Amino acid sequence: MSLAGGVPPLAPGTEPVPGYEVLAHLTRTGWLDVHDAWSTERYCRCVIKVVRPDRRGERGLGARLLREGRRLRGLSHPHLVRGYDVFGSPEPLVVLETLTGETLSHLLHRLRRRPSATDVALLGVQLCSAVHYLHGRGLLHLDLKPSNVVVERGHVKVLDLSVARRPGPAPAGLGTRGYRAPEQTRVGTLTPAADVWGIGVVLFEAACGAGPWEPGGSGPQYPARPAPVSSLRRLPRALASAVDGCLRVDPTRRPGVAELAAELEAALPSPVRGR
Repeated sequence: MSLAGGVPPLAPGTEPVPGYEVLAHLTRTGWLDVHDAWSTERYCRCVIKVVRPDRRGERGLGARLLREGRRLRGLSHPHLVRGYDVFGSPEPLVVLETLTGETLSHLLHRLRRRPSATDVALLGVQLCSAVHYLHGRGLLHLDLKPSNVVVERGHVKVLDLSVARRPGPAPAGLGTRGYRAPEQTRVGTLTPAADVWGIGVVLFEAACGAGPWEPGGSGPQYPARPAPVSSLRRLPRALASAVDGCLRVDPTRRPGVAELAAELEAALPSPVRGR
């Protein structure tokens, strides 16, 4: 199988830094290689992220990776991936915990049936928990999407803080097309409401099997208003209202994270609440 860029990743058996051995190449993104690795210190498997060999000379990518690693190493939350180590040389490298679940994007593609309304609400509650913690640490995630969420037996972990930043002025285009909030598409000020939008898009896709801009597949054309979730899936009224509330084009009209979490909790059957 050919890889984007044409330059091979680290080979199995390579020790990119002392104490870590590459076991296999997992995936290649637009600018990163992700490897399965072994930690001799922890005596367990882990994940190593490095800048792709063909992109190492590009300004800012190494710093971006190191910034993400340092942030994750300083965070501790049950719904966030853990950061273990950060190395600046010989090349920028970040070590993360190994997660044994599957990404939400893979799970949604694999399932023959759409997740139940209860599962969608539980997903939202856990996303709110992670995002609330990040916001309390002064960070916006800004790239919430199914491929950045890992699920294992109903337990959710959020990945990838590579574009995370503090609230305030920001350049246009942060995050992934189709998931970024309208205000992320232009130069301006970003607030926690941008992540509320991200949660809403993830829940919409989990519930309906497509984003609020489907059919068409070309992504959002702002300032168009996204379709209500009820146009693709019948959900309990409280849950549908919570999802639709996240996707208000005006960020000042979206619920806060704590308010959203309460709405999603209220949509759960009473025996499930408080998990």
